[in-house]
Amino acid sequence: MKPSILYFSLAILFFSACAEQAPRSDAYPKLVNNNPYWYSGEAEVSSYELSQARYGEIHEGKAVLVYVTEPFSTEKNTKSDMPSAKDISVLKLNATKKFNTGIYPYSMMTSTFFPFENGKHSLKISSSSQEWCGHTYMEMRNKRKFEIDIHSYFEGESDKNISLDKNVLEDDIWSMIRLAPNDLPKGELTIIPSFFYLRLMHKDLKAYSCKATNRANGETSSYRLDYPELDRSLTIQYETKAPHKILGWTESYTSGFGANRKKLTTEAKRIETIKTAYWGKHSNNDRALRTKLGLD
Repeated sequence: MKPSILYFSLAILFFSACAEQAPRSDAYPKLVNNNPYWYSGEAEVSSYELSQARYGEIHEGKAVLVYVTEPFSTEKNTKSDMPSAKDISVLKLNATKKFNTGIYPYSMMTSTFFPFENGKHSLKISSSSQEWCGHTYMEMRNKRKFEIDIHSYFEGESDKNISLDKNVLEDDIWSMIRLAPNDLPKGELTIIPSFFYLRLMHKDLKAYSCKATNRANGETSSYRLDYPELDRSLTIQYETKAPHKILGWTESYTSGFGANRKKLTTEAKRIETIKTAYWGKHSNNDRALRTKLGLD
């Protein structure tokens, strides 16, 4: 089959209401041949049992990591509805957390759009948190610098626009592990912490000094970040063998106020991983997949 015919046929197959799977046309046949796991027309969905540190206590919940490839329009700064040669193929990660604190729930989500080939920084990161007190939203646009908007129900954090020099983004580590763990940054670095952490802990949005280590132990590897200024550490466990699925993570920092203030560790352990074109699984009969993932 000619490459042009191959692209036309697969492009039609991968158009959908929620996720567009076809990367830019000049790279499509090569990427399909070299990366059948990521360019299969399905997403990877992994569920996790979550023990989340908040208000000086541990709260049980669930986390989900959804990885999917799609074309990204640098002109529109979003997924491309009509893929063109100008688009960049990205590995998108939608990372969610849901947990309850006492009477009220938290629902959090960060989306990263990391270039599939030769990626260094996400083209865009958006992060939101909703709970009964209100919601917050952050968005990073990768321009000459990182241009970041912050919107929050907190008066001191509302409607801020910040420009940062480019450093490693902690939120990108999760996609870097999946694509090229041997190229993960190591040693003494400056890193911009995760948007989840920055908003939950109301920390200044900037790069912090950090020590990064990557260790392999047979079938399992771990990547660890230690932030001395924040007294915080993050360790991500993943499968050493490609496609390097995320097995879980731990994150330690001081949580709570007054007498409840103490060093706690958030922990996530994988329940299940499935490959599915989830955007088409929206009927009541498809709820069995949530049961399989341990989400219902």
